[in-house]
Amino acid sequence: MTDVVDVRRGNSPLIVSIPHDGRQVPRAMISRMTEAARALPDTDWHVGRLYRFAESMDATILRANFSRYVVDLNRSADGQALYPGQSETTICPVTTFSDEPVYMHGLAPGSAETAERIDQFWHPYHAALTEQIDEIRREQGFVLLWEAHSIASSVPRFFTGTLPHLNFGTNDDSTLPAEVLQKIVACFDARAYDVAVNGRFKGGYTTRHYADPSDRRYTLQLEIAQRTYMDETTGKFNKSRAENLARQIEKAMQVALTALK
Repeated sequence: MTDVVDVRRGNSPLIVSIPHDGRQVPRAMISRMTEAARALPDTDWHVGRLYRFAESMDATILRANFSRYVVDLNRSADGQALYPGQSETTICPVTTFSDEPVYMHGLAPGSAETAERIDQFWHPYHAALTEQIDEIRREQGFVLLWEAHSIASSVPRFFTGTLPHLNFGTNDDSTLPAEVLQKIVACFDARAYDVAVNGRFKGGYTTRHYADPSDRRYTLQLEIAQRTYMDETTGKFNKSRAENLARQIEKAMQVALTALK
């Protein structure tokens, strides 16, 4: 088994967290999963590749190696709901986004196994993230945590219709000043991308938990509809779409860092 998280330490105030691009599943676990779930359909496909430009920005990058089916790093360890009253997956998902079972009948993890996975996979990721946030805040004077996510453009379980291309979440302006988010959104070509702010996706556990604007700890989540940078039918990365999007994300990050100084 490889490390839970790969950390690339940079020297800027920017942290990019990529919790759902991991595709590893322990052998004993995958043997209990359904055929549909073994394909890991709810992966944030190619997000690590999309954000590769962040290395040239000297950002700190954390990338999970294990699938969200092992443990969902963007959920609270105590199981608290992010969107009360709406359909959600759990910290150790037992259903896919299509509401199909992840495990064969009778083989889903119980409370003891869930606790073990939290200890083995969830805590190391968040310990590494906490360490980087604390060190960068101390060294740079402020820190911006950018949560990098993507999702299929249509997931009827979670939202009706087709998701906008770009979905920013700051938990209703509580994790980042609204004027900074406005500057970020302005960096994107409105002719090419539909942008939503604090709509269906307001930011998950990580965005909400680590934010403390009063201490200059800022966070936001960007949930990207996957058609924006890949072919959702084939699953292939679309280089031209991705490069165009990456340039605008990079510009938005630079604008945010300047505004927060």
